[in-house]
Amino acid sequence: MSLPTAVLGSNGPTVGIQGLGCMGMSEFYGPTDTAEALATLDAALDLGVTLFDTADVYGSGHNEELIGPFVRANRDKVVLATKFAIERRADDPAYRGVRNDPAYIRSAVDASLRRLGVDVIDLYYMHRRDPAVPLADSVGAMAELVQAGKVRHLGLSEVTGDELREAYAVHPIAALQSEWSIFSRDVERTAVPAAAELGVAFVPYSPLGRGFLTGSFAAAEELTEGDYRRNHPQFSGANAAENAALVAPIQKIAAGRGATAAQVALAWVQQRAEVHGLTVVPIPGTRKRSRLAENTAAASLRLTAEELAELEPIAGQVAGTRYADMSFTSAGRE
Repeated sequence: MSLPTAVLGSNGPTVGIQGLGCMGMSEFYGPTDTAEALATLDAALDLGVTLFDTADVYGSGHNEELIGPFVRANRDKVVLATKFAIERRADDPAYRGVRNDPAYIRSAVDASLRRLGVDVIDLYYMHRRDPAVPLADSVGAMAELVQAGKVRHLGLSEVTGDELREAYAVHPIAALQSEWSIFSRDVERTAVPAAAELGVAFVPYSPLGRGFLTGSFAAAEELTEGDYRRNHPQFSGANAAENAALVAPIQKIAAGRGATAAQVALAWVQQRAEVHGLTVVPIPGTRKRSRLAENTAAASLRLTAEELAELEPIAGQVAGTRYADMSFTSAGRE
């Protein structure tokens, strides 16, 4: 199969309507098989996936280094997205800071270009927002990267509707990447309407609820030590038990359609494009070819009005926040 395509923003790149999140190939979701991960990259391209998403923070640079050879070998086919802003420290593995100052942005892009081994990044995101730094300064520095030929298009992640408008006034934004799924719909308050208004594409990350919506786990205790999902409030204690019950309608619809829960969850996200009037390109993350084939097949699944109605109330019933510290998200600043 070959995925249908869509354009990111008013003059951005053309991509398959489903991308691939590469984060888990390096870190966060437990042990990984590098050979299988690399084979998944090749298989994704064969299936029509052209948007490959990484970030400098994933594995502290490892993920960019991992996918670099694949990107270079397929440079005319791959739309490469990476991100800056989340700072880590070697002496404190738990530390996560946010840097948006122009000097940091200039150094971050050069470091990413070196690790990836490319001359230009197709889509460069500000991964998280530091409210202490004026957006005009941050986006202005990003715009300079476009003028210098280091970056082709700009993106933002986890910003509010007002922040997106403010940034767009400085330089066109091709894509807004934030969490959006059947379980997590806070972006619909201001971010999604602003993106639709400005013609900015929406790139949902974690459209499968980090695997929770697929039934791959039902509680944090089932995950391996070191899996960062063990720290998410929605997957812990009483919250996990309540939320696991909310997956039932997804599984019911999947069984009735001869599909999987993952495919139903992805189809729901994809159909947000029609509901809200904007381009939507989800980036489910996977490290396995079998999951990749399952995910891309969701592009041909269309949920009925009755099925969408069954799924509509779920997000409002979810127990717990999607992060322990919501200040790093758009919802935390609305």
